[in-house]
Amino acid sequence: MLQRLARTMHRRRRRVVAGWLMLLVGLVVLNASAGGEFLDKFSLPGSESQQAFDLLASHGFGSQTGSSGQIVFQAEQGIDDPAVQPAMKELFAKLQADIPDTQVVSPYTPQGQRQISERDPRIAYAQINLGDRNSKQYQDAGQTARNLVDQVHVPGLRVELGGDTFAEPADSGSEGIGFVAAMVILLLAFGSVLAMGLPLLTALFGIGTGVSLVGLTVNLVDMPSFSTQAVAMIGIGVGIDYALFIVTRYREALHSGMSPERATVRAIDTAGRAALFAGTTVIIAVMGLFTVGLDMIRGLAVGISLGVLMTMLASVTLLPALLGFVGQRIDRFGLPHRRRDQEAHHRSFWSRWSRLIQRRPWPALVIVAVALIAVAAPVFSLRLGFGDAGNRPTSDTTRRAYDLLTEGFGPGFNGPLLLVAETPRGAADQPTLTRLAGTLRHTPGVAFASEPIRNQAGDAAVVQVIPASAPQDEATSELVHQLRHQVVPAATAASDVSVKVGGVTAGGLDFADYTAARLPWFVGTVLLLSFLLLLVVFRSVLVPLKAVVMNLLSIGAAYGVIVAVFQWGWGASLIGVGKQGPVEAWAPMMLFAVLFGLSMDYEVFLLSRIREYYDRGGDNAVAVADGLAATARVITAAAAIMVVVFAGFVLGVDRSIKLFGLGLATAVLLDATVVRMVLVPATMQLLGDRNWWLPRWLDRILPTVHVDATEDLDEDLDQLTRQQAPAKQR
Repeated sequence: MLQRLARTMHRRRRRVVAGWLMLLVGLVVLNASAGGEFLDKFSLPGSESQQAFDLLASHGFGSQTGSSGQIVFQAEQGIDDPAVQPAMKELFAKLQADIPDTQVVSPYTPQGQRQISERDPRIAYAQINLGDRNSKQYQDAGQTARNLVDQVHVPGLRVELGGDTFAEPADSGSEGIGFVAAMVILLLAFGSVLAMGLPLLTALFGIGTGVSLVGLTVNLVDMPSFSTQAVAMIGIGVGIDYALFIVTRYREALHSGMSPERATVRAIDTAGRAALFAGTTVIIAVMGLFTVGLDMIRGLAVGISLGVLMTMLASVTLLPALLGFVGQRIDRFGLPHRRRDQEAHHRSFWSRWSRLIQRRPWPALVIVAVALIAVAAPVFSLRLGFGDAGNRPTSDTTRRAYDLLTEGFGPGFNGPLLLVAETPRGAADQPTLTRLAGTLRHTPGVAFASEPIRNQAGDAAVVQVIPASAPQDEATSELVHQLRHQVVPAATAASDVSVKVGGVTAGGLDFADYTAARLPWFVGTVLLLSFLLLLVVFRSVLVPLKAVVMNLLSIGAAYGVIVAVFQWGWGASLIGVGKQGPVEAWAPMMLFAVLFGLSMDYEVFLLSRIREYYDRGGDNAVAVADGLAATARVITAAAAIMVVVFAGFVLGVDRSIKLFGLGLATAVLLDATVVRMVLVPATMQLLGDRNWWLPRWLDRILPTVHVDATEDLDEDLDQLTRQQAPAKQR
């Protein structure tokens, strides 16, 4: 089937390229006109924080459910200064006038008296409630507010905006940085400008169509705002890698004497088959995240899957057509350092390296394994949660507002808790609410608890609690659990009052607890799937078993680096992270799913060559050395491309994307270097022929899966050529 597909794409290359151009332009235009809106409202059905949110909405506390923020200001001469007070009042009036359906509670009004800091009366804030609106309207509101604040010029007055709505735009151009770096690596790997351009062009078509499809799919599936960046990140990496493998096999076939058409069919039937297998594995692993049952995770999984799917399709349809146009000119515009004999890998550095590792397998195995375990050690301190404005760089106004609020009102002010109480007996439940508020004020870890605020119907009330610790501190997490399981039940005992602890901070903790409880089950499922796939492909028990262990080592090391940088703060300032905080709760699951699929790419590419050489000669040591030597250069180039692409996203603005990019770059780097180039030859040398052991009963029941070319490729092409020759003469 792949042979027929490659042949058709090659011969009808003009139609194929025209079709892809029409598809790309059509999807881009359609996305621009009918694309959906991304949402960053993460809900966790059944959690206590979600129940609290629902109670707020159903009992008339609508202003508590929409987006809000603060206009935080500090006046050296005092907030009541004759120059400061009129300027701030004018700003508040303009905000209400220029941003529709907006309410501003000024500290200069009786309702806002508590918005002046008792610690430092020079610091105050106005509460701005934006209500519910779509993401585009929130963006417009944020830009309007930033513009109005920039117009305030009073000596000694500092004005900042707090809240996610007012964060600086996250446009960074990191995708372009990674793409340029990939161009350089491809040029060095191929030594030809033309050969370099083919993977890049293929990846661009795959990413462009994939991102556009994601924009349209948002109309049907909720996705977070960073979905397009994640899709672009994965799409660039896998798209270039798959095309790199295919173009490499095409050049090898040309150099062996094949015609361009036969070389194209050979490349698609070998490297293209492996690319489809690897890409399908990525999609299966990512779609496995549907078992988590969360809308945000499902949406991100759908987006990444669409991106990978389109790069796969471009690799096996568009690329063969492009190869048809290139033909024998694949090495045109070449650099002077290329043109090596195709068998030179037997005398290459990688062949000598493999022999070196195989001569001393135990030291290599122990040293590298201990090093990976040491790098992975911080994972045992992993704490899940969500970053907030406190993690942003100080160049962002929301980070400066966060620091001002901490200075004036305490660290917990940036993450208040909302206790929502249902009072079915109305005023008769007031003593219980009063007792609850008094108990909260004397609870360790609580800096402030408001008086109960009742709704108009009198059947519900809200108590705001300000923790003494910052939203991301472990002490805040402990306080939430203490309130839910000890303080609130004790204060409301012997009454009909039902109280739920909610708020953004509590919601983030619920999400983190939910994902932490399911992470081991998800990891176990992915590892089992990995083992079964490799068992079928390589018909061996020990090869997939050690592959699973090695995947755990490389991904565990990536987790360790993430914890050290983002949670402990080691070198965080070097990549633009304001300060340390918890690891994003969704990241470990998503990282594991994506990295599982990516590592399968290198696993199949390397082990299939080793198995091929083993089947030819039966000597395990020679097969390992030759297989590594034949694939190491391409694997290294492919991994280098992924690393620079993923690392490019570390230079972006969004903390989530930074974390995701660093995790992917670290894992791919370790997987393609110390794992594939040290652990694999060392362990395969130690196991010897036992690498390929498979019980006979299992061999009989396992299905046969080919990830390499079928044996009759050349005969089929010869026969087809003979059949078509008379037709062409007629």
